[in-house]
Amino acid sequence: MTTPCTPPTPDPDAWQNWVNELDRHAQATVGQITGGISPVQAALVYLDWLGHLGTAPGKQLDLMKRFIEDAQATTERVLSPEDEVPADKRFKSEGWRRFPFNAWAEGFLLMQRAWDRATHDVPGVGHKTEETATFAARQWLDMMSPSNLPWLNPEVLQATAKEGGMNLVRGGQNWFDDWQRLVRGLPPSGAEQYEVGRNVAITPGKVVMRNDLIELIQYSPTTDKVHAEPILIVPAWIMKYYILDLQPQNSLVKYLVDQGHTVFMISWKNPTADDRDKGMDCYRELGVMAALDTINRIVPDRKVHGVGYCLGGTMLMIAAAAMGRAHDDRLATMTLFAAQGDFTEAGELLLFINDSEVSLIEAMMAEEGVLKGSQMAGTFQLLHSNDLIWSRVLKEYMLGQRGEPNDLMAWNADTTRMPYRMHSEYLRKLFLHNDLASGRYEVDGSPVWFTDIRMPAFAVGTVTDHVAPWKSVYKLHLLPIDLTFVLTSGGHNAGIVSEPGHPRRHYQIRHRPATEHYVDPDTWQAMTPRVEGSWWPAWQAWLAEHSSGLVAPPRMGLPGGRKKTLPDAPGDYVRVP
Repeated sequence: MTTPCTPPTPDPDAWQNWVNELDRHAQATVGQITGGISPVQAALVYLDWLGHLGTAPGKQLDLMKRFIEDAQATTERVLSPEDEVPADKRFKSEGWRRFPFNAWAEGFLLMQRAWDRATHDVPGVGHKTEETATFAARQWLDMMSPSNLPWLNPEVLQATAKEGGMNLVRGGQNWFDDWQRLVRGLPPSGAEQYEVGRNVAITPGKVVMRNDLIELIQYSPTTDKVHAEPILIVPAWIMKYYILDLQPQNSLVKYLVDQGHTVFMISWKNPTADDRDKGMDCYRELGVMAALDTINRIVPDRKVHGVGYCLGGTMLMIAAAAMGRAHDDRLATMTLFAAQGDFTEAGELLLFINDSEVSLIEAMMAEEGVLKGSQMAGTFQLLHSNDLIWSRVLKEYMLGQRGEPNDLMAWNADTTRMPYRMHSEYLRKLFLHNDLASGRYEVDGSPVWFTDIRMPAFAVGTVTDHVAPWKSVYKLHLLPIDLTFVLTSGGHNAGIVSEPGHPRRHYQIRHRPATEHYVDPDTWQAMTPRVEGSWWPAWQAWLAEHSSGLVAPPRMGLPGGRKKTLPDAPGDYVRVP
């Protein structure tokens, strides 16, 4: 019988296997050429949009009318002696006030608004096609922004005149250095200042269990008494765990330990081609369930506070639902950081998820057994191309200014791979078919459903999240559970790493008992007061409230365990590139 961690039985039909392999190789070749973008799907989106626009004369007349009106208003702004900097952060410097730079900026924004209108509200065009066409148009326009062209950018021209072109010389050196690093598979410039176990991921602890997929870290107590119920953190395997244990001042792990919590952390193995057949169930069994079993041996007769981040939170929900169905009540609470269970509103990532794209990605993964971390990183960069690509091109290559490295940047460059089978199941079952929120996701041969989750829950959404939009995370309110929801400033990563004392942080928080009626997210946001500062203390207080008191710290590691053969934190798996 095939298990979640063993290869599926091959088809005995040799001819069919050969045909399938031929198709996969052809698709993988296309994917390598196009950077993982399906040319067929792109062509279909373009033809769908253009065909419907071409048969909508009313829409065309409206576009022409509004473009003429907008062009007249733009001309007046350009010629006005009281002209202001355009309302776009790419054109925030004073140089964009002067002619002809203001004309270039306003002309670009005019075209941007025109294309936005042209790709929206076209009769007969479906929502996903509309959003995909809008996204594609925005990417092309952002590439051609005058801010990205050194001969049109007043900042670059001024710096070039002032420095005699040395900014461009430094920029060329920066580009060459980055190109060399990319070719050699090295991290970005400055990332080497942060080394796992030296100045990031340095909270003291011990690896107390290791299997073929995880190392489980138990952190050393710093208080004489600890809360009786330990915490298990399940990070996403798309990232390495130490985003939650960066440096001491912004380490969530250290913060929890110093507040008297016993913390366990899963450190996922960075998979290789040998792990190609590890599936989602394998990640549940060898990840969440194996960690729980170990914790129960170290801290017997105690329930556990489960915490999941991003995809780790989705896996925690799957495990909690399966445990609820099996009447397994070992979880005391469930906390979710930027984690989704319903993927119908998963943001712009959905634009990359369709049958054609998934088939192409599967073919590329089948060739190597894994999805490379660089491929996933490239997708995330496209979602915020202005912030993650073009602003860097301007600063580092045109102005010749290297950005100051930080721990979050270094962690972001420490990418991971994903096994072929797991990522295929993840894309198809969660994103493409939304099986989990539709009652079709199976664990041990039977579907699991969220209503089997009965413990209190705490969920965090972040305002500018482009991976797990907060209104998607908010859908937990549809479940009849005791829920405390936080909406915090920041994005998918910076909003979670939001330590006390971090400047310009704020959040909203509201508790919803299981019996209270549903409130839509916009109403919730309007009615919930804003609190200045970090949300971490509010969550820690919630954990303490749902714990049963203070006790002596538990032993470190399993009784009679392999303390001499397993390493200290941060362990070995996190160090594997």
